Formats: sequence, C-alpha cells, structure tokens
Amino acid sequence: MLKSSLKNLLAATILAASGSAFAAEVTVSAAASLTNAFKEIAENFEAAYPEHKVLLNFAGSGALLQQIAKGAPVDVFASADQVTMDKAQEQGLLADGSRQDFVQNTVVVITPANSQLELNELIDLQQDALQRLAVSNPESVPVGRYSKQALVTHNLWDALTDKIINTQNVRQSLDYVARDEVDAGFVYATDAAVMADKVKVQFTVPLETVVSYPIAVTKEGSRNELSQQFIDYTFNGESQAVLSKYGFSQP
Repeated sequence: MLKSSLKNLLAATILAASGSAFAAEVTVSAAASLTNAFKEIAENFEAAYPEHKVLLNFAGSGALLQQIAKGAPVDVFASADQVTMDKAQEQGLLADGSRQDFVQNTVVVITPANSQLELNELIDLQQDALQRLAVSNPESVPVGRYSKQALVTHNLWDALTDKIINTQNVRQSLDYVARDEVDAGFVYATDAAVMADKVKVQFTVPLETVVSYPIAVTKEGSRNELSQQFIDYTFNGESQAVLSKYGFSQP
C-alpha cells in the first residue's frame, strides 16, 4: 500500500507539473547539486526533441535512492557519489550495463560573503568565532559523507560535533550560508559558484576519494527508450559545455 501510494503521489505530482501531454516522457532523479545544470540540459533536450518531455526530480542522492527503492516512477538516476549508486546496483534497481561516470566535482568550505572569518584549512574550523557549521547528513547525502570523511581523517569530527548543523542536502547547506544562518558550510564548488555573490569560498577540502558522479538507467527505465537517449545526450558536446559552465569537470 505504501509503495503504491508513494508511486501514485510522485507520478501525479510530476504529471501535474508537466502541464500537457507529450509523445514520450522521461523522468530523471538527480542529485541536488545537479539542479541548475540539469534544468538547462533538459531545456536543450526538449528543444532538440520537442515531442518529448523531461521530468526532473532533485534531492539528496540517498533520498532519491529510497524513492526508487519504494517504487517511484524514475527512468534515469544521477547520483553525486559512487556509494549511493553501488547501493542501487546491489538492490537490483539499475538496468544492466547502463551505469557511467559523467562528471567530477570538488568539495569546498564556504562562508557568507560578508564574513570576517579567515579559513585556510580544516583545522581553522575549530576557532571560537565559528559557532555554526552546515554539514549535510553523512548517512544519506554524498557531500556530507565526503565532509565527514575529511574531518575524521584530520581528527576533527568529534571536536566539531557541537558546531555541526545537519542539513538535508547540499543546496540547504548553501542556502543556510547564503542567508547568514550559519558561519560556514561544506558544499560542492559548483554550488558555491551558483551563489558567488552571496557566499565566499574559503578553501578546497582535501579528499582521498575523487568526487565522481555516476548516471544510470533504472530497471523500470529500461522499458523507456528515452532513458538511454537522455543519458547519451548528457555526454554530447553541448551538454558537457553546460556542465562545465556550472563548474563540473569531465571524469
């Protein structure tokens, strides 16, 4: 019953947002950090194929995985990390052989644009002037997982626990910093670039893992010819230029 209700609710929401009927539709669930780039790529796709419609759903990668696992009608899944996509594959939620890495990113620490803080490395997060630090939930959000790994590696996770404000996804961390509701936050470099007038990049976080984004057709999406067509479209020159414009690099 829960699976059916969730699927019907998401389908109804997406269909209502589409506004009209098209020859074919493809539903893409993508990590929150891909929001701006994928909106533009979807617009270009629809301009190139006006008979088709791209329905977009953005959230933290872990939340998107849960939706797919519960039966949400998703054709294409783009995650901000390999761990989440590994889980999707282990649960049999992906079409065989469809998984590909399509972009890379970096994690940075940002502060509000008017902040007087001077942060050059992770240890600087311990200073008394920094009281609130936005970190996405490391249990379900890739940027949170990367952030925690970096802090644990430098023996800072426990020391900063009282300062950490958990967020649901990277865009919430970005918003908190931009609105000066926290003193600093971990986001992707691409997110910081979206609000370059409201946030200041203090430094790039050293990571042992490359931040690479995989994209794949879901098991349900394997029945939709547009699924692979949309993925192929993200690899063409025009789409890669869009991704590059928003700060992503090629894998």
